[in-house]
Amino acid sequence: MRRFREAASLARNLRGSRFLGHCRSFCCSLPDAASVDDLENQVLVEGRGCSRTAILNRPSVLNALSTAMGAKLQKLYKNWEDDPDIGFVMMKGSGSRAFCAGGDIVGLYQLINRGKMEDCKDFFGTLYRFIYFLGTYLKPHVALLNGITMGGGAGVSIPGTFRVATDKTVFATPETLIGFHPDAGASFYLSHLPGHLGEYLALTGEKLTGVEMIACGLATHYTLDARLPLIEEQLGKLVTDDPSVIESMLEKYGDLVCPDKMSVIHKTELVDKCFGHDTVEEIIDALESKTAGLKDSWCTSALRRLKEASPLSLKVSLRSIREGRFQTLDQCLAREYRMSLQGISEQISCDFCEGVRARMVDKDLAPKWDPPSLDKVSEDMVDQYFSPLSELEPELDLPTKVREAFT
Repeated sequence: MRRFREAASLARNLRGSRFLGHCRSFCCSLPDAASVDDLENQVLVEGRGCSRTAILNRPSVLNALSTAMGAKLQKLYKNWEDDPDIGFVMMKGSGSRAFCAGGDIVGLYQLINRGKMEDCKDFFGTLYRFIYFLGTYLKPHVALLNGITMGGGAGVSIPGTFRVATDKTVFATPETLIGFHPDAGASFYLSHLPGHLGEYLALTGEKLTGVEMIACGLATHYTLDARLPLIEEQLGKLVTDDPSVIESMLEKYGDLVCPDKMSVIHKTELVDKCFGHDTVEEIIDALESKTAGLKDSWCTSALRRLKEASPLSLKVSLRSIREGRFQTLDQCLAREYRMSLQGISEQISCDFCEGVRARMVDKDLAPKWDPPSLDKVSEDMVDQYFSPLSELEPELDLPTKVREAFT
């Protein structure tokens, strides 16, 4: 945050008083049919005074991210960062159900089945590069996380300055349940949560409410869904590029809340005792021991979800979170890129396609994992997951020399 404030202060000094004098009024009206899912309308733009808002606009699929969306976001955000008349940027989802449910995994599944590996690489590369751009953005960013905010949806919001959760927010990183791993920067932000909460969320895919997001630091502000129009209206009136001014406004119209007594936020000691172990097997043993002794419903639920997940994904995800704790954002994204390509290549396992088939396509909820159990997952398999597809496979290219990563 200190690096951001220094950069923002420098940018303000360079622009000087030009900023207030040159603000333009801009507005792009939304099309009547918001459900239109053509490439041009997958990301819409609103402008009020000195701010711009990117609207993720695929409500029929919970605003799931496509390659085209990632490319358009990158272009828009670059133009807005370079424009001295724009003070800050916002992002929100179209419709009332979701901010963004993550990457378009069904579309990715279809690409894999058609053998379009280069298109798959482009999907991950484009989204990860935008996430890094957002994480090093030189202007304040406000994400309105109303509704479902999962996977890649968290990836394109959490690296920004402010994240506003609501009473309708549902956060999760459920990738192990589809034979994948938490990606899109998840190994960075989950690993920096208090204690071993990140391991718990990554392995079980359990949900958090907006209140719980505030409590653990994933969100910066909270408001009721009914108050969002007012907050957007007030943000639209701001003529500033100062994050402290935006923060004051969000605090003025936000709500103070605390998690209920049954929340995982109040189980930090139990989470750490169970999910602080070195291996997935030890984590499961700890949960089974607590379940037998305490008959705790939280332990029972966590244990059930671990047994539903892909055994390979569990081991890979645990290692990913542990490595992320000691890496910068760019290092996490570069590693996740290698992992994602391995995960869809089917060189090690077909768990991703099988998981998507079982949960999203056929919906029989009966994936046949390979390997089928933790004891069948070898150390070599996990090691390969963290390696490039081949010696000639290029790494994820991020502009680290011109945009400083943060730790």
